[in-house]
Amino acid sequence: MKKVLIIDDDADIVELQKLYFEKEGYEVATCMQGDKAVATFSVTKPDIIILDLMLPGMDGNDICREIRKVSDVPIIMLTARTDTLDRVVGLELGADDYVPKPFEPKELLARVKAVLRRVDKGVANNEAVAKPAASTDIVSFPGLTVDKVRYVVTADDKEVYMPPKELELLFFLASNPNHVYSREQLLENVWGYDFFGESRTVDVHIKRIREKIETPDVEHDWCIRTVWSRGYKFETK
Repeated sequence: MKKVLIIDDDADIVELQKLYFEKEGYEVATCMQGDKAVATFSVTKPDIIILDLMLPGMDGNDICREIRKVSDVPIIMLTARTDTLDRVVGLELGADDYVPKPFEPKELLARVKAVLRRVDKGVANNEAVAKPAASTDIVSFPGLTVDKVRYVVTADDKEVYMPPKELELLFFLASNPNHVYSREQLLENVWGYDFFGESRTVDVHIKRIREKIETPDVEHDWCIRTVWSRGYKFETK
């Protein structure tokens, strides 16, 4: 049974979510104070977190930042704010998805299921480490290797940590060098049809990947190139 941790200071919203998730067979834990959220997470060990942005004691961004220091548990953020910058900040801090308030419980449930499916797929791939890798499971360039069997990225002879979706995005681009993909095409091919987010999510993931594999003082024969008004490509010389 999957466990959901709901962190929200609105009792009505917490109760509504709790009813929907329990009806679908999820175990539910709740927390209504921001300054107790991280401790509650440590005790409950949920499979996914539904995190409100505006909380007393500690806001959702700070909570997300603290949890990301110790865990990659999926986080879906909720907020009544409509500013795009708020959504981008949450994603850059490590949130997996963003849902504006007011929201439809069925849509939130669908997003939770989609995120958990992606996580389970990543775990299954990691557990397949004993299986011999096919050539199509590993992409290599001088100074960069992306191994989709072990879910490991090596850049300049150093192993680089990447959450599953960042690795899958890099693998897809690197597997199709010099091909330009729009944000919508990347969402379709990497996130799948069940992804509910917006195209800005791609920009955030590209930014994180670049920070991890592109070193200013090291010249490579490859890079992730932005093609203005079109999208992105993994460019090789």
